[in-house]
Amino acid sequence: MDARRTTVVAEPRGQVALVSVGFPVLGAAVVWGLKSIAGWVADLSWAPMQGPFRLVASVPEPWATIGSVAVGAVLGLVVAGIAAHERLVVEVFNEGVELLKGGRHRSFDRTLVSGVFLDGKKLVLLGVDTGELARENHDLKPEALAEAFQTHGYQWLDADPYREDYRRWVDGTPDLPPGANALLKVRAEALRKGDTGDADELREELRRLGVVVREEKKRQYWRLPRALP
Repeated sequence: MDARRTTVVAEPRGQVALVSVGFPVLGAAVVWGLKSIAGWVADLSWAPMQGPFRLVASVPEPWATIGSVAVGAVLGLVVAGIAAHERLVVEVFNEGVELLKGGRHRSFDRTLVSGVFLDGKKLVLLGVDTGELARENHDLKPEALAEAFQTHGYQWLDADPYREDYRRWVDGTPDLPPGANALLKVRAEALRKGDTGDADELREELRRLGVVVREEKKRQYWRLPRALP
């Protein structure tokens, strides 16, 4: 691929480095701080979780400090790893779009993309049937995304042109394709539990059934694609 015809939108390297280094340091500092007050908390008759605090306070130095710093750093590394896994990278070129996130690489041919817009913190690619090809969470700069797509001739939209077509989903909603209500019911439970991975997979299943779904505060809204005039 000719790199001169490709625009990559990703989080700034400085921001990535800050998360990768800062979270372990912050984790180490927080856990060390908890270790430092463990003895004081253990002496408070009304304090919760006195057992764990007494256990921490009983660990001799320097092992208490070394252990607390190590545990905090590991926890910070885990959080940084999760952030890296959820980081979105967008590659835009004249012939198509590529989305990289969580080890998943998705490609969309230019002829399939009718428009692009942001719905809050989500990047949405619209298909030629008005359905959604992709809806991905991101922490990228809106201006950078808009410039990337416009530079390569894609239609950048200020808002969702089909927002008024959405209807609130309730269990047993008519007019949906067979099986869609069952999937929406399972997805509602995933949203309630905060299981975003399962919710995203179910969104893909619904897309294959011809249902476009979005959510606001764990409430689901749906619409059916329609042919462009």
